[in-house]
Amino acid sequence: MDNRQHSSDAALLSAIASRDGAAFAVFYRRHVPSVLAYLLRETRDPETTADLAAEVFAAVLLSANRYSEQTNSAAPWVIGIARNKLLMSWRRGRVEARARRRLGFEALPLDEADLDRILEIAQDGSGGLLSLVDDLPEDERTAVRSRVLEERPYREIATELSCSELVVRKRVSRGLARMRAQLKDTGPPARSA
Repeated sequence: MDNRQHSSDAALLSAIASRDGAAFAVFYRRHVPSVLAYLLRETRDPETTADLAAEVFAAVLLSANRYSEQTNSAAPWVIGIARNKLLMSWRRGRVEARARRRLGFEALPLDEADLDRILEIAQDGSGGLLSLVDDLPEDERTAVRSRVLEERPYREIATELSCSELVVRKRVSRGLARMRAQLKDTGPPARSA
């Protein structure tokens, strides 16, 4: 029996780079809830979320060999890919399908049950990384939420908090470092099955 469930993200990505489909399946199941949660929160549309998630994981397949381990979890890397795909889709006014086309993947039509399942999985993944943000000290939590999740400019945040941009940058940096350390110590936040 293949026991990849306990493999590190780095080990899975190395295997994925060597075209190991079983490793990809484990990696996908591990990260799809948080990717769907992030994309659904940003798009508020399950169909767009599904299209973007497909493009995200196609990009994972294509770029697994370029992954550079920074923590025990590749979650920040995968969410970074999701964010880039989302921003690209906003700029172009459509969901890009370049990575899926390179792999020869066709878009699948979604029915109501598929859309409900996307919402369900996104709900399961919504607590993961957000719970790490919620565990930060208040000043860091506010800075990380404002800068990373809401993507607001440092200047705007500094004005709102009545402090300098440098202080906001330090709070964001400390908060992200604290989250990385938590991921390194405990692994990805637990999700419901």
